[in-house]
Amino acid sequence: MTGSANVAIGIGRNLRRCRKRAGISQEALGERAGLHRTEIGLLERGARTPRVDTLVRLAASLSVPPAELLAGITWTLGHVEVVDGAFEVNEPEAG
Repeated sequence: MTGSANVAIGIGRNLRRCRKRAGISQEALGERAGLHRTEIGLLERGARTPRVDTLVRLAASLSVPPAELLAGITWTLGHVEVVDGAFEVNEPEAG
């Protein structure tokens, strides 16, 4: 699985956790964010990576900072001479 796919899965996991914590359906989140419910499902499954503006709209719709949707996602720098880093996606701490 590519680094970008891991990022999509990490964002999706965080999105689902925040949505469930807010106690709303995918349809309700879609309405708040101006997205179709199927798009919310694709994002939650990690089938799509949201653009920055979409991520900000989703976060605002859930009343969380955008960083919460990126929790556990980090970039590890590769060699300085060759730009070859990697994303790492960790489970966010329960809380």
